Amino acid sequence: MKDISLSVPDKDYSFFMTLIKKLDFVQVKEPKKTTVSSSKQKFLNEFKEAVDQVNLAKQGKIKLKSAEQLLSDVGEINTTI
Repeated sequence: MKDISLSVPDKDYSFFMTLIKKLDFVQVKEPKKTTVSSSKQKFLNEFKEAVDQVNLAKQGKIKLKSAEQLLSDVGEINTTI
């Protein structure tokens, strides 16, 4: 038996799977679920939060810190360590 990999548009996936499963000579392997490490998940959550804040700032709903304020905050952190 040979293995093949196919890419199907999301909108056609359900129809394609129904069709292909009707072929008795085809074995369908369900896609593996990928897991994300906790550190990667934390990064993704923080990145999403940052993007959300930028979007809110663009809409004028919040005001972000200036670069000077950020550098000042970093300086305060370094002196307290």
